[in-house]
Amino acid sequence: MLSLMPGRLVVVGPTQTVVTRNPKVGVHTRLTDEVEPWKVQRTLQMVREMGSPWVVEYFPWAYYEPAPGRYEWSHADLVVEHAVAQGLTVIARIDMVPEWARPSETTDRYLAPENYADYARFIEVFVTHFRGRVRYVVIWNEPNLAFEWGYRPPDPAAYAELLKQAYQAAKRADPSIRVLAAGLAPTIAPPGDPFGYNDLLYLDELLRAGAGAYMDGLAAHAYGMTFPHDDPPAPDMVNFRRVELLHEVMLRHGLADKPVYITEGGWNDNPRWTRAVRPYQRIAYTIGAYEQARAWGWCEAVCLWAFRFPWLQNTYADGYSFVSPAFIPKPIYEEVSRYSAGKPFEYLEELP
Repeated sequence: MLSLMPGRLVVVGPTQTVVTRNPKVGVHTRLTDEVEPWKVQRTLQMVREMGSPWVVEYFPWAYYEPAPGRYEWSHADLVVEHAVAQGLTVIARIDMVPEWARPSETTDRYLAPENYADYARFIEVFVTHFRGRVRYVVIWNEPNLAFEWGYRPPDPAAYAELLKQAYQAAKRADPSIRVLAAGLAPTIAPPGDPFGYNDLLYLDELLRAGAGAYMDGLAAHAYGMTFPHDDPPAPDMVNFRRVELLHEVMLRHGLADKPVYITEGGWNDNPRWTRAVRPYQRIAYTIGAYEQARAWGWCEAVCLWAFRFPWLQNTYADGYSFVSPAFIPKPIYEEVSRYSAGKPFEYLEELP
């Protein structure tokens, strides 16, 4: 495929191979709003060169079905084609409700039960369109937060029904597709909190509602906050290893065969944010997290937030990126690249 732009000729070449010492290394790319093809290509090329076989990408329903039955795939095709050419495995997160599928004066996270079938239909069309190129889909995002549930109280039983309909639709399109339950926001919010639902309790209720039969795995969000990668998990702590407690909930429900995929997570090194760490700590904790996952037989991938933003966010969010909007690698990118290649570290003395 050729894409001709002023001063830029973008060519999709032969499929590349990711060279890495750790096949679980991944990142959450943020190409949703990246409009220039050469920047899409360069982003995914740098992901491969860092030694990351996995990417999570966001595919908003509202972007790709702006009117009922009218699909606009050009941007999604661009992202997926370049990802496949770089030898990357894509995990597609799908949410954001188009205006036609929700009441007026609601947010794009509001999906009423009577519109679950519309969402499921889109999942079926998406999986059909990308069959053989996208092998993983995540159904929704952080439904245990009121914001992500359309400013309504989080409802595990309602999400279980949405997951069921989406799972069945996806499997009709491609029986080999891997359907992942949504990553939950790590939170220790108490029962009745208006903003969130404790992720461990939510997952337990979700599985009690029968959702285990309608997932091939669980997406998970594993943010380290200010704690090291090896900080022990505890129900009243939000840290990277909290994901182990989610896995334990899965085990209690007899779902040992359903792996976990970390689709968001990591550490922030913004100097002005109270929940950030120093850049050298972020490097050590990040590489430690990738290495920790090698010992977790139940964890398939660790896709940390977020590889690159198309523009400066001018907020603490910039402290999560690996590469600047101008494609300047940060020290964390350089050190993860060395880790993946098995080369001596520059900023670390030894493997965390």
